[in-house]
Amino acid sequence: MLLGTVEAILRATKKAARLVGQAFLTVRLAGGERTLVCADCVGAGEGELVLVATGGAARVAAGMDVPVDAAIVGIVDQRQ
Repeated sequence: MLLGTVEAILRATKKAARLVGQAFLTVRLAGGERTLVCADCVGAGEGELVLVATGGAARVAAGMDVPVDAAIVGIVDQRQ
């Protein structure tokens, strides 16, 4: 899993049928080197620190028939 911060909400009025109803957010990964477009599985918001699953784990989180490569699977409440 990856750690990152939600930067923005994406709006897409037209998308593949399996993506209808799915929210997407951009997440800047820790270290600031990359930004991912992620399916939001937990209701995250801008500025929140989140856990991101990629690949097969992202598809399991979003639903096996949903074509995604990255999914937000958790919101971090506290880092120690």
